[in-house]
Amino acid sequence: MPKKWYNSKVIKIQNETPLTKRFWVAIEEEESFDFRAGQFVTMDLPIGEKRLQRWRSYSIANAPDGSLVLEFCIVKLEGGLGTKYLFEEIEIGSTIRFKGADGVFCLPQKITKEMVMICTGTGVAPFRSMLFDLQNKKIDHPPIHLIFGTRKSEGILYRKELEQLAKDNPNFKYSIALSREETEDTYHGYVHQIYTKDHAVVKPDISFYLCGWKNMIDEAVAQLIEEMGYDKSQVHYELYG
Repeated sequence: MPKKWYNSKVIKIQNETPLTKRFWVAIEEEESFDFRAGQFVTMDLPIGEKRLQRWRSYSIANAPDGSLVLEFCIVKLEGGLGTKYLFEEIEIGSTIRFKGADGVFCLPQKITKEMVMICTGTGVAPFRSMLFDLQNKKIDHPPIHLIFGTRKSEGILYRKELEQLAKDNPNFKYSIALSREETEDTYHGYVHQIYTKDHAVVKPDISFYLCGWKNMIDEAVAQLIEEMGYDKSQVHYELYG
């Protein structure tokens, strides 16, 4: 069955980093909108005549809360028509048409294994949705380790709230890797150097969730399966770009 299309209005825009914005939209003329944490929607943006030119998919960054408001965290891509429209033309009150939610990059209904969430840039969005869904529903879970990578500290997304989550939840650990800057409270390097060290001992009761740029995903999959020896069934991923 084809997915239903929804109309929404932009109700808030916030600059998050020099290249990233957060957008909040309110769905119109609907009584409910159901999605699972980790899913995405496909927007139909007025940037071309053919649907493949217009359609852009973005993960929902907020947890399901029964409201009709969705948040998206979007990075501006060099030469990208979709992000050019979103960053330069969209304003409060603008209409965004989308379909969804779609995707299977979600947590299992019952979490029985330790989880390592590895992401770069706006790939943190589905993990934010998952983590706060667990918190809101007060779901007990095994240890979760979120590893976030970007170039410089100015590119860190959702830092304060994820650090607070780590303080509030003893089963949640948060690590940051900066590839082009050294600070006292972050790792200087890449996400790969963190998980290969912290999760070097291969065990069956752990799952890895990867979200970010293709190059990072490709390298992480190769590291985890081919070099470290994890089974491919333990590795789940969502590509960005």
